[in-house]
Amino acid sequence: MDIQSVKNRFGIIGNSALLNYALQVTEQVAATDLTVLIMGESGVGKEIFSQIIHSLSTRKHNSFIAVNCGAIPEGTIDSELFGHEKGAFTGAIDARKGYFETANGGSIFLDEIGELPLGTQARLLRVLEAGEYIRVGSSKVQKTDVRVIAASNKDLLQQVQHAKFREDLYYRLSTVPIRVPALHDRKEDIHLLFRKFAVDFAEKYKTSPVQLSEDAISLLINYPWPGNVRELKNIAEQISVLSKEKQIEEKDLSKFLQPQNSNRLPALLHSHGASENFSNEREILYKLFFDMKKDVNELKKMFLEILQNPSITQNQEILNELKEVKAHDLTQTAPMTIGVHSNPTHHSMPIPFSSHNVFQENVVVEESLNIMEKEKELIIKSLKKHKGKRKDASLELGISERTLYRKLKEYDIEE
Repeated sequence: MDIQSVKNRFGIIGNSALLNYALQVTEQVAATDLTVLIMGESGVGKEIFSQIIHSLSTRKHNSFIAVNCGAIPEGTIDSELFGHEKGAFTGAIDARKGYFETANGGSIFLDEIGELPLGTQARLLRVLEAGEYIRVGSSKVQKTDVRVIAASNKDLLQQVQHAKFREDLYYRLSTVPIRVPALHDRKEDIHLLFRKFAVDFAEKYKTSPVQLSEDAISLLINYPWPGNVRELKNIAEQISVLSKEKQIEEKDLSKFLQPQNSNRLPALLHSHGASENFSNEREILYKLFFDMKKDVNELKKMFLEILQNPSITQNQEILNELKEVKAHDLTQTAPMTIGVHSNPTHHSMPIPFSSHNVFQENVVVEESLNIMEKEKELIIKSLKKHKGKRKDASLELGISERTLYRKLKEYDIEE
């Protein structure tokens, strides 16, 4: 089957070279039993590639199960994948088959595989290497013949370097890697996809399809599309439903697109000036605490210079003004916000103002900048604030409840 036939069969729109190459690799590997790792940003359509692999394989008449590893709680993921015996844990009133037993002879698609706990990763590695697994609460080794197709929107090799993903599992999964291109890397397909979605929604809502002006097309193509094809489809549906005019101008289209400078997270710069994408919360926290420390030290240095030269009229005037201001008003740092659901948390450090205070130039008082300590401190404060409610605490911290649970165990925090 050629690439165009694959596109027609599975409804894939686009002619970019990167997309065609990904489809070519997918078609070639489908006939084998090799493990495949599909990589790409969120919203690029990784699951459709797993369906192509299964449908073109010798297992096409057997089961195909898609599992979102990030949506299953850490405490139940082993039971979901490998099954459990009756009484294996609280609530296990009956024995249950896992996905690997149910999909025996077929294929299983593990989406967001980077979210798997390390213990589950070890059990998955055993399945890939020997086709063996053990149900939760059992000691009996069972066999399975399942083809594993994995996908991730994270850089798993970077996860390996941060000890969040097993190196042996990474190389076992990436026997054949398939990279699905992001939408901003296939600009020639953007308008084509929009027109397809516009026609589909026009048929769905029984109306005429919308048309874009030349300026609107240019805006559409040059938009970065952080949500990829999923975002483009949503925009096409919004315009089809909400737009009163069927001819869409640039100003009309811009109302539906997110502002391109809406990123509120701090960003470091490489030597060549490109923005670095933070891969985890610790890097973000480190940047925030570093900036806070720098501001506080500069403020203390300024006060020290003023107080050491009280005879200078200008400095004396400033000193008099400082004495009239409350200490917490001067030392309060900017609110630090983590995540869209968090509340501002203020960190202040008292700084002396009076000329009668003793300053020593050779003594520099600096707060600890150990990221793990700060992260642990923030988690404890948030849990106390919300009276131990993990859901509310995780929302304020800007992390998932599952990630919070993992960090509670990592830092040995008692709730």
